[in-house]
Amino acid sequence: MNFNDLLGNSEYDFLKTDEHLGKNIILLGLGGSYAYGTNNENSDIDVRGITLNRKSDLLGLTTYEQYVDNNTDTTIYAFNKIITLLISCNPNTIELLGLKEEHYLYLNDIGRSLLEQAGMFLSKRAIHSFGGYADAQLRRLQNALVRDSFPQSEKEKHIYNSVKNSIHHIMGRYQNFENGYMNIYIDDAVNKEFEKEIFIDANLTHYPLRDYKNIWNEMNNIVKEYDKLGKRNRKKDNNHLNKHAMHLVRLFMMAIDILEKGEINTYREKEHDLLLSIRKGDFQKDDGSFRREFHDLVSEYEKKLEYAANHTELPDEPDFNQIQEYVMSVNSQVVTDKIQQTFDNKI
Repeated sequence: MNFNDLLGNSEYDFLKTDEHLGKNIILLGLGGSYAYGTNNENSDIDVRGITLNRKSDLLGLTTYEQYVDNNTDTTIYAFNKIITLLISCNPNTIELLGLKEEHYLYLNDIGRSLLEQAGMFLSKRAIHSFGGYADAQLRRLQNALVRDSFPQSEKEKHIYNSVKNSIHHIMGRYQNFENGYMNIYIDDAVNKEFEKEIFIDANLTHYPLRDYKNIWNEMNNIVKEYDKLGKRNRKKDNNHLNKHAMHLVRLFMMAIDILEKGEINTYREKEHDLLLSIRKGDFQKDDGSFRREFHDLVSEYEKKLEYAANHTELPDEPDFNQIQEYVMSVNSQVVTDKIQQTFDNKI
């Protein structure tokens, strides 16, 4: 597909007319399946980009983080916002710095400089950021398959294990419940539709409300994510499951490249056929579950990621000093009105 004339379509006029965009845009590129090379005939075109913060955002009272146009599946991040996401090695944004050259729809000098200095954002944080996203994809697969093939008591046990794992993770971030205790367990159900049910005992005193809210939200989101699959449309849901399976493997591939090579390779040229094969359902059985070959593949990539994490030469943290100098140099151009290039004339 030729993307050269894409932004000239009237549905993208907001790129020129919105006060936060226009001349402030420094980068636009493809996102989603086209960016990964895993698109098919049903794939939508996603556009991702970066726009500079305005002078009033930097010196005045206004704030701005991103622009979203659902009609065209476009998301444009404000410069300061995306910097914070890149520092965290957020998979959804770090991939914007590793597109194929022809997948950049617009780049000015500042956008190009950001690509050239992408390495300053890479650190061992990628282990947890990409690992967390991969875990979420794997959980979606497990939840859906458990729902279809296991009795209710076993399904409840699966949710219980997910919540238990979440609480273990939470304990590292919040107070260790020295103000009381929290315990979850499975017992005979009170709900007449269930055989077994998850229960919680909690006794917290003088506990920060916001910490409690975050703990509850994390547990609640696990249950909601599982229940979302409710009454399945087999064909539609299998398409989603295969897409989740593909992204699970793709995340491993990207993370390993970052840790082993210090490279952001969004377009998976060498693994193109494998990823499309997963997306088409070649690893899925007739009953909707996945063949052993897929589980072996995931296990292999988990081992590769673990090895890469243990042997990477990346620093524990990104180069904050270099990032800060870069951000100040860019924002100083905004404050001193030195941004000259006009996006309107480029499309």
